[in-house]
Amino acid sequence: MNQQDKDTALDTFPKLLQSHVLERPTRDAIREKDLGIWQSWTWVEAAAEIRALACGLAQLGLQRGDKLAIIGDNRPRLYWGMTAAQSLGAIPVPLYQDSVADEMAYVLDNADVKIALVENQEQVDKILEIMERCPQIEHIIYDEPRGLRDYEHDFLHSYEQVQQLGIGYDHDHPDFYDREIAAGNGSDISIMLYTSGTTGNPKGVMLSNDNVIITARNGIERENLTADEEVLAYLPMAWVGDNLFSYAQSFVAGFCVSCPEDASTVHHDLREIGPTYYFAPPAVYENMLTHVMIRMEDAAQIKQKLFHYFMEHARKVGGRILNREPVSLMDSMLYKLGNILVYAPLKDVLGLSRTRLAYTAGEAIGPELFDFYRSLGINIKQLYGQTECMVFVCVQPDGEVYADTVGTPAIDVEIKIDDNGEIMYRSPGVFQSYYKNPESTASTKTEDGWVHTGDAGFFDEHNGHLKIIDRAKDVGKLNDGTLFAPKYIENKLKFFSFVKEAVLFGNGRDHSTAFINIDLNAVGNWAERRGLAYSGYIDLAGLDEVYQLINECVNKVNRDLSADSRLANSQIHRFLILHKELDADDGELTRTAKVRRNFVEERYTTLVDALYSDRSECHVETQVTFEDGRTGSLAADVRICDAQVFAQAAASQEAAA
Repeated sequence: MNQQDKDTALDTFPKLLQSHVLERPTRDAIREKDLGIWQSWTWVEAAAEIRALACGLAQLGLQRGDKLAIIGDNRPRLYWGMTAAQSLGAIPVPLYQDSVADEMAYVLDNADVKIALVENQEQVDKILEIMERCPQIEHIIYDEPRGLRDYEHDFLHSYEQVQQLGIGYDHDHPDFYDREIAAGNGSDISIMLYTSGTTGNPKGVMLSNDNVIITARNGIERENLTADEEVLAYLPMAWVGDNLFSYAQSFVAGFCVSCPEDASTVHHDLREIGPTYYFAPPAVYENMLTHVMIRMEDAAQIKQKLFHYFMEHARKVGGRILNREPVSLMDSMLYKLGNILVYAPLKDVLGLSRTRLAYTAGEAIGPELFDFYRSLGINIKQLYGQTECMVFVCVQPDGEVYADTVGTPAIDVEIKIDDNGEIMYRSPGVFQSYYKNPESTASTKTEDGWVHTGDAGFFDEHNGHLKIIDRAKDVGKLNDGTLFAPKYIENKLKFFSFVKEAVLFGNGRDHSTAFINIDLNAVGNWAERRGLAYSGYIDLAGLDEVYQLINECVNKVNRDLSADSRLANSQIHRFLILHKELDADDGELTRTAKVRRNFVEERYTTLVDALYSDRSECHVETQVTFEDGRTGSLAADVRICDAQVFAQAAASQEAAA
């Protein structure tokens, strides 16, 4: 059988699993860190675990077309639950583990979930709270038994109990499991992933085995990935990126995936694993850089000077060296010295010392942040994608990596720009439909398979790469006709380690203004070094010194904008530091940490109006949701600060000088 025929035959994940059992039975398939110790399962061992679970699910009544919810952190048993469901022709539906019960209720009910496989007591409690609203749920299976000893429900089962049921069922029906796998094919629905719900209720994106596996295989081909890659699975299982990079590509290529102990150990576990293939959204790269800069403030003066000297050199030549462009012998030798003294130790601290390929996507990454990592020799590239196409639309080719583009079309992807500037694509990964939502399906996907992205962009005439301006609905104009692209400016603000989040306003107004969320760790460290006392976020955010610090950041962004003829008039005139961090539990962010811009503007209308007045302060009271589900109220007098606005001509002359 040639490779093409083999790929065609391996059209479901259970079939891919069987193939790896034959080809690499003793190679590690997945790892998990538990109590500080890494535990591994080979492909043979993983296959046995999955078989027992699948037969146990069948014993509980899970059938072809039924839905199995998956809720929890990245755990081997939860990934096995996905494969077990797919073995039966059932459909896994991962949910965000940090969702509150009400958010889960919508997805569980909308998806018609029959059985829920969850990690621990926290997730069990959430489902029990909403069981009356989700009467179709027949069973709950939990992985971690801690705290559940006294729970007495006939529908509640431990993972081990279900596997024991499966072993018995398999013994009594020895042909059942293999027969179910053989009945699956590429056109079957492989998984249902819910959108983040930025503008409304989340939608269930139905993706077939062909959508997922062909896209994964094309990505592997594009980047020459092999079975020797090392990947850390730490992003939410409900997010399409994790499903592609930590699950689909692992099953297609045969590489090992490692699950961290918990969220607090991710960075330490990253350093231990040393992934060769890494993905992170911009926020993760921002946090990593913030921690580096905080640590540098604690370093001795000589180390600080050494760091800044060699980083300045890296910014000049590091990207060119990574792209294999020519540099002078002196620059090359100085970069090698910098690698010994600064770059290599820094990459080790970041956990990226072995990384051959790193991706970022989800939101545009600030060019300064992007250049920082590439200057270290880390091959970080931007890709552009959506849940509706199993991630891949565009990818930056090696040697053609630009901070302001998202690359060229991925393998088998067609892209066109609609008359209104909206990006549209067609590919093997295009989703089948939104579950129980034909209206949204029809408005998103044309009859001939083209998908409306909702993003505005264009192809660069010089290099043929796609450039994203912003969400089409967010791109607007100031009253003087100046282009208003909020995300672009927000990303420039977020490059500063002191700025965690920013929300810009200006469409249909005379000028731009901004909400700022400070980074509590970075600004807190900065304040403590200066002997500034504060009791918490609200207190810290209101300090005069902190306002001055953020004002400097805003002014630097304005200076950069003033040098761009298209955006010079969109400089930020006024800003405020919000009295609270934007939070998904309060509806201000999605579970993938994207700002729900319209919601934030409506919720803080009083503050937005104050930004466009001559007021220097505004009182605000906000209802908040705590981690345990309780609600409370925060009240504060929020200050409003004027920023420095630069004239375009003056900025150009200053730059030339």
